[in-house]
Amino acid sequence: MEPRSRCPINAAVEVLGDRWSLLVLRDVIFGDRRYFRALLTGSIEGIASNILADRLVRLVEAGILSRGTAARGQRAQYSLTEAGIQTLPIIYALGNWGLDWRPGADELRSRQQLMRDEGPAFLDDLMDELRTRHLGAPPKPHKGPGPLERLDAAAD
Repeated sequence: MEPRSRCPINAAVEVLGDRWSLLVLRDVIFGDRRYFRALLTGSIEGIASNILADRLVRLVEAGILSRGTAARGQRAQYSLTEAGIQTLPIIYALGNWGLDWRPGADELRSRQQLMRDEGPAFLDDLMDELRTRHLGAPPKPHKGPGPLERLDAAAD
């Protein structure tokens, strides 16, 4: 994907600037939804199947996600690439803006609030855990539950 200009902001917006791409990434990162059907049925915003298929293709072409090869009768699994994992601070910043400036349900804001309360070290740990899940990196030890487990508990 060649950007329309040499501006780095434009280049990022061309890949991540639509609503659905960021929500697909949110669901892959925080919901561990890695298959088409799970992304389609798990979206609380109700993404249409044709839109989801298009965004998955775009995110794979942009190097944000990788698509595993599916054997006959099996489903393809999507994984974050390192570039995809590096979108976490962007999604985090958007979530913080949403906490401050947009209304919402407490149960849907709790994960973002936990990340904000925990600070940058939590984001680093979360990115490490995503590398383990999606890239096969060795797990890094941590005391107590991991970041994704803590985020899930905050949402309950």
